[in-house]
Amino acid sequence: MRILLCLLGLLGCSLYSQNKETLYDFTDLPQSLMLNPGADINFKYHAGVPFLSQIHFNVGFKGASIYDVFADDGRDINDKIENTINTLGSNDFFTLTQQLDLINFGWRSKNDENLYYSGGIYQELDLIVYFPKDFAVLAYQGNQDFINVPFRFSNISATGEFLTVYHFGYNKKVNKKLTFGARAKLYSSIFNFRSTKNRGTFTTIETPQGNNIYQHLISDADVSLQTAGYASLRDIESEDNSDGAKQVLNKFLGRAFLGGNLGVGVDIGFSYKLEDQLTVTGSMTDLGMIFYTKDVETYRARGSFAFEGIETPITDDNGQDVLDELEEAIPIDTLNTSYAALRPLKLNGSIKYSYNKYDDGTCDCNDPPYQDAFGLQIFTQFRPKRPQYAASLFYYKRLSSFLRTKLTYTVDDYSYKNIGFLMSTHINKINFYISANNLLEYSNLADARGVSVQLGFNVIM
Repeated sequence: MRILLCLLGLLGCSLYSQNKETLYDFTDLPQSLMLNPGADINFKYHAGVPFLSQIHFNVGFKGASIYDVFADDGRDINDKIENTINTLGSNDFFTLTQQLDLINFGWRSKNDENLYYSGGIYQELDLIVYFPKDFAVLAYQGNQDFINVPFRFSNISATGEFLTVYHFGYNKKVNKKLTFGARAKLYSSIFNFRSTKNRGTFTTIETPQGNNIYQHLISDADVSLQTAGYASLRDIESEDNSDGAKQVLNKFLGRAFLGGNLGVGVDIGFSYKLEDQLTVTGSMTDLGMIFYTKDVETYRARGSFAFEGIETPITDDNGQDVLDELEEAIPIDTLNTSYAALRPLKLNGSIKYSYNKYDDGTCDCNDPPYQDAFGLQIFTQFRPKRPQYAASLFYYKRLSSFLRTKLTYTVDDYSYKNIGFLMSTHINKINFYISANNLLEYSNLADARGVSVQLGFNVIM
C-alpha cells in the first residue's frame, strides 16, 4: 500500500504547459490566429476539416520519469521511489492538455479587404496536479524521522477542466505596420474539479512525559474539493440500470452544447512591423472566467484534532475509535455553493527578422513573402501556484509554395534540450501540418520528460 500511495504521488511531477512555440506566429496556418488573433495573415478564406483541423496532445514529466522508477537496472524499486520523492519538490506538477477542433473557419470581408473574420468550436481538457511532497514523504517514510516537522496541507493542489469553447474573432490590418485582432469566447464546462488554497498542518511532537509517547496534531486544517458536473454522474453510477454509459454520454453532449456551466473570455493580440523585415508580436489568450452554478458540490473539512500514539496515529486496536473522533472534530461538509474560476491566462510574444523574398510566380500578391526568418519567442502561463515560463529561438524556412517548416529550441522550467519541428504542406488549397516537441526524447519514451504532438487538415485560399 505504501508503494502504491507513493506511485500515485509521483504523478505530481511537472510537465510542459500549453506552450505551442512551433505554431505561434506561423502565419501560413489559420491555427496561428488561435494563439494571436492579431497575426499578420493573408488568407482569403479557410475551412478546417471538421474534427481534424487541430488535434493537440501534450503530456510529460519534469525531474523524474517512468524510467527512473521502473528501469531494469538492478536497483531496488523502493530505493528508486525514495530517490525520486526526494528529488521532486512541492512546486513540481503533472499536467495533461488536449485540444480538438470541431469546427474552424474564416473569411475576408468583401467590404473591407483589411478585415478577416474567423470562428469555430473546440473541445479542451486541462489537468494539473501538483506533487504533494510532504504527504508523499509521510506515506512512504512515515513520521518517525520527522518529529516536530509539520506536513503542510497546502501541498495538496489540483485543478481539472473538460469543456467546449465557442469563439468568434476579427483580424484588422490597421495600416502597413500594425495588425490588431480580438476574439470573444463562450465557455461551456462539461466537468470541473479544483482543490487549491488548502491550509493547515499535521505534526507529530514528543509529549513532555516522554516514554516514547507522541502527540499527533492536525492544526487549523481547511481542505476543500470543489466539483461541478460530478454529483449527477455519481448518481447515475449508483443506480442499477443497464444504460448508465448512455446517460453519461447524453449529459456530456448536453453540457458541451451550451448546457453546462457557462463562462466568457477574450483573446487579444497584435503584430507590428518596426521596419519591413523586423516584426514584433504579442498576445493574451483566455482572459476569462467560468461561473459554476449547476450540479455543484464542494467537500470541505475544517478544524483541529490531537491524538496520541507511539509511532503511528492509528493501530488495529484503536483505529475505528480514532477515526470516529477525527470525523467528529473535523467533519467533512458537503456544500452546494456556487463558485467561479479564472481560465489559465496565457501570454505570448515574439520578435522576428525576415529575409530572402520568395516569388515563384504562383503567389497572387503585390508583396511576395519572405523565404527565411529567425527570432525569439516568449511564453507565460498562469497556474494555481506560480506562472510557468518558456523562451524559444526559432528558424522559419519556406522551401517552396508546397512546403514550409519551422525549427525551435526552447528553454523552460523543465528542459534545456527541447527541440521542436513543424512541417506544413500546401497542395493547391489543401493543407496538412504536423508538429512535435522534445524530439530528442522520442528515442526512449519511457525516459522522456515530455511529449507534445499536434496536427491538422485545412482548406486555405
